[in-house]
Amino acid sequence: MNRLMVSLSSGGREGGLKGICVGLALALASALPGAGQAAPVHWVGSWAAAQQLPEPANALPDDALHGTTLRQTVHLSLGGSRLRVLLSNVYGTAPLHLTAVHIARPLPKVRGAIVPQSDTALSFSGRADVTIPPGADYLSDPVAFAVAPLSDVSVTLHYDTLAASPTGHPGSRATSFFAAGDAVSAAELPAARTVAHWYILAGIDVAAPPRAGAVVALGDSITDGRGSTTDFNDRWPDDLARRLQQNATTRGIGVLNKGIGGNRLLLDGLGPNALARFDRDVLAEPGVRALIVLEGVNDLGVLTRDAPAAAEAHAALVAEVTAAYAQIVARAHAHGIKVLCGTILPWMGFTYYHPDAANEADRQAVNAWLRAPGHCDAGVDFDARLSDPADRSRLLPAFEDGDHLHPSPAGYQAMANAIPLGFFAPQRVHRVPRKGQRR
Repeated sequence: MNRLMVSLSSGGREGGLKGICVGLALALASALPGAGQAAPVHWVGSWAAAQQLPEPANALPDDALHGTTLRQTVHLSLGGSRLRVLLSNVYGTAPLHLTAVHIARPLPKVRGAIVPQSDTALSFSGRADVTIPPGADYLSDPVAFAVAPLSDVSVTLHYDTLAASPTGHPGSRATSFFAAGDAVSAAELPAARTVAHWYILAGIDVAAPPRAGAVVALGDSITDGRGSTTDFNDRWPDDLARRLQQNATTRGIGVLNKGIGGNRLLLDGLGPNALARFDRDVLAEPGVRALIVLEGVNDLGVLTRDAPAAAEAHAALVAEVTAAYAQIVARAHAHGIKVLCGTILPWMGFTYYHPDAANEADRQAVNAWLRAPGHCDAGVDFDARLSDPADRSRLLPAFEDGDHLHPSPAGYQAMANAIPLGFFAPQRVHRVPRKGQRR
């Protein structure tokens, strides 16, 4: 306040009104937080995976829980010259100590190998090791590491002791490598064993221009990519990322796949239900501009998996599913995020749920709500695009992987092609990071 009064008085009679205005402007500018400092980095998610507690069948072997190197490769959507890595112990019950974490470019055509010159150690508050508390995520320090859009990176970490069921993402559709000892900088891991899961690794953000942003794909195994090709990145969110990069107006949009196999809107399954994980998997991601939601088939299927249900139960479930969608839209809107709702794909013939006419009526009722104006900001009719014209209760054979529920790679490409890219056009006004979002 004293500086403000001095500026005002010095511009008084001699400078007149002009002096007063100049003094006031200078005083206010110097009083603003961060005045004279560089603008904050605009971080945007380039890759992410929804975290869950892997079931025993998807856990690491017992002999890999101590003194092990784990190398995992992921496919980015956005590029940048700087990045940071998010690690997770959110489902851990004890502190997780990582002795080293490195990032590198994978060596093409050599499984588990990296380009030695690209190997870069990550730090955490300036330290090479990090201890992640139970129930927590942990960001690395930013590092200069140039990556191109749609490129791959390998993150290699070494831990001394790991819980029997570490936090991870079982449906990686990507090969990970683990070997005994500390080999984080090894160009190759010839003695490594493999597993098609991710552990501990939760996200990679890049420093991006102010107008860049991300879209989160929130869904179940169809979004997670069941039926896609391991290590080929041909899930529908991958296909969407390629489409966005091919369009000049949407090249600044990253895609974050937050699908979980078996996921439901209302109740937990192999992972937490969509409403329970919404804050972590959507709102906490940096730079999120839009959300695509494709959920509900597991809610509808579980109702009658073990026994038929009364008509009242079917009606109640439809009401609960559409109410959950309304909750997601409202929570997204409260944080300035637009929502694109996808209609539920047909699944007649899927033997695990053995759907009947009542289940199909439930699906049609939910889809009618999703298509109705005013419920979502926009819609993408996956149902119309992938269903068989001869029987709309079934997937078109050319688009399914054989189980009558999950699309094939061709079906996933058709889904991505149906999504209107104009929905993701960047806004001209820079969005300020929301409360609770990674900055």
